[in-house]
Amino acid sequence: MTEVNDAPQSPFDDLPEDAAGPDAEAIAEPNAEAALLAALDARDAEITDLKDRVLRAAAETENTRRRLERDKADTAAYAMTGFARDLLAVADNMRRAVAALPAAGESAAVDLVRAGIEATERELIAIFGRYGVTRIETEGQKLDPNRHQAMLEVPSDAHEPGSIVAELQAGYVIKDRLLRPALVSVAKAS
Repeated sequence: MTEVNDAPQSPFDDLPEDAAGPDAEAIAEPNAEAALLAALDARDAEITDLKDRVLRAAAETENTRRRLERDKADTAAYAMTGFARDLLAVADNMRRAVAALPAAGESAAVDLVRAGIEATERELIAIFGRYGVTRIETEGQKLDPNRHQAMLEVPSDAHEPGSIVAELQAGYVIKDRLLRPALVSVAKAS
């Protein structure tokens, strides 16, 4: 007669003893849970570190995008800076031409030339204005080293020390940037 075993059978009962694998031994050890928790904690720390890296990379990409957009806007706004700076010499020469002409009323021909030069100068200043190029005010101002360049100091009782006495050459800004400083003489205590 065959012997009947009433005990429930496990699928692992038929396996040889070492076929259960190394995990079976690890589970049997009391430190296995601690090792598994440590591995999970290390994995969580790595995931957190990777998330942090991804967020930092995304922030850096966004900052670079904003910087490039700002640079693009600046380039569009100030693209004509070199051209405008070159045209300032033309405006200066027109002013000098008017100043070099004899006094008004001496000759009808000279008056016509004066009127033509002044009209051309007004048109040039209007064009400058359309593109954001404006003249720096100097009359009655205190010296501002960001906008004015002091060429000489003159003793003056009529002006307070550090104030502008005369403009030697006009200065200009393009929008909010300095295009050329105004060359001025500045009062000093006498």
